[in-house]
Amino acid sequence: MTTTLSDRTGAELPDDEGVDALTIGRRIRQLRSDRGMRLEELAAAVDRAPSQLSMIENGRREPKLTLLQAIARALGSSIDALLESEPLDERATLEISLERAMRGQTFQALGIPPFRIGKTVPTEALKAMLALQSEIERLRDERAATPEEARRANVALRRLMRTQNNYFAELEDQARALLEAVDHPGGPLTQRTASDIAAHLGFTLHYVPDLPQTTRSVADIKNGRLYLSSRLASKGDPRTAVLQALSSRILGHREPTSYAEFLRQRVETNYLTGALLIPESHAVPFLQEAKKDRAISIEDLRDAYSVSYETAAHRFTNLATVHLGIPVHFLKVHESGTITKAYENDDVNFPTDRLGSIEGQMCCRRWTSRVVFDVDDHFNPYYQYTDTGNGTYWCTARVELSSEGAHSVSVGVRFDDTKWFLGRDTPNRGVSKHSVEVCCRRAPADLEAAWRENSWPNVRTPRTLLATLPTGAFPGVDTTDVYEFLEAHAPR
Repeated sequence: MTTTLSDRTGAELPDDEGVDALTIGRRIRQLRSDRGMRLEELAAAVDRAPSQLSMIENGRREPKLTLLQAIARALGSSIDALLESEPLDERATLEISLERAMRGQTFQALGIPPFRIGKTVPTEALKAMLALQSEIERLRDERAATPEEARRANVALRRLMRTQNNYFAELEDQARALLEAVDHPGGPLTQRTASDIAAHLGFTLHYVPDLPQTTRSVADIKNGRLYLSSRLASKGDPRTAVLQALSSRILGHREPTSYAEFLRQRVETNYLTGALLIPESHAVPFLQEAKKDRAISIEDLRDAYSVSYETAAHRFTNLATVHLGIPVHFLKVHESGTITKAYENDDVNFPTDRLGSIEGQMCCRRWTSRVVFDVDDHFNPYYQYTDTGNGTYWCTARVELSSEGAHSVSVGVRFDDTKWFLGRDTPNRGVSKHSVEVCCRRAPADLEAAWRENSWPNVRTPRTLLATLPTGAFPGVDTTDVYEFLEAHAPR
């Protein structure tokens, strides 16, 4: 049932109504000013005190219907005109918006008390205050969607990785010593060798069907038992689960006390696991020979060591700059478009938030990591040159499936270094200006105007990504895709 103003008999209207006390008050003031009538004159005409009318005009008191009718007559207007939901002009609109903002949480949180908006306050000042309030709310939403601690830790760790060219000599030494201890001859690491490493460290392996769903493995340190799932997914690598669990023990990891420590431990674990699966002493000559032949291929590295494409891509970034003199970048992108992992030391300009975090940002729709999702051929690698404002880059990418959906994994280099790689003759080209928001991260103006207030997408991005998601009311949603879909399916 619709509630009318006459039903309320003086009760204050909430701000979310189509017409509220603030809008009515500003409309009364505008009509009075247009007629050259002073506040005292209007007050005398309706037999009310000027202070009472001032409170009505400022939206602090809602007039009863009888008083509203008297005001309309005194102004030579109608009550319907006073109840219009739209303000009369830009100034009135700005004043109403600022009045509402001053009553909201942002101003209150900043400790800014409401103040009177006099005629002498410039219109541009009102616009500036509203713009600042909007930006503060945007930043607040950003912090709410993405824990700032996590983002800062990601940025700090990536800077460290870039400084060291993603190469950690102490971890390489630990991997080398462990492989020597079990007499590994080089080349692919077998499942039996992984078991030998576990035995060398004092652990026996136990595969069980009821491993806790949220874990990959559980180590019983007291009894030297390592529990793993007997229901490993068909695409999973049983060696990786064993080595990741053992790596934490090799590195002496303790319960992390901060997100930064947790993130560092995870990176160290993954690095050491990669160094065991693809030993430096064997892989470097392999890659150097491939460079000599101008035939470097992530697929060949993957096949030579029987690992996943992602493991091969990660390992290549560890060795490429230090041993081959090639700066590189790496991206892992969820099918939703969200960047989940990133590394770069080749000056590629990835999208970042205000803290410099890449993880959680939306990857450019024209970048190789997004384009590869639309490629029908999943058997061969996809190559692409992409022109950017920071130069031209070449990338090779593949799509891999996981329990959290499809991800693309890509490795890329500057144009000048493409000569060392297979796939350099690809005809695929793209243009990406992701450092400019209008490139693709923001929907075209006409689509946004048509659909921003008329859409409500439900994000598909896995919950595990929510700790690093970017700004917006719907974190991880590619709004351009949403608006284009709605535009295409809207009734004509």
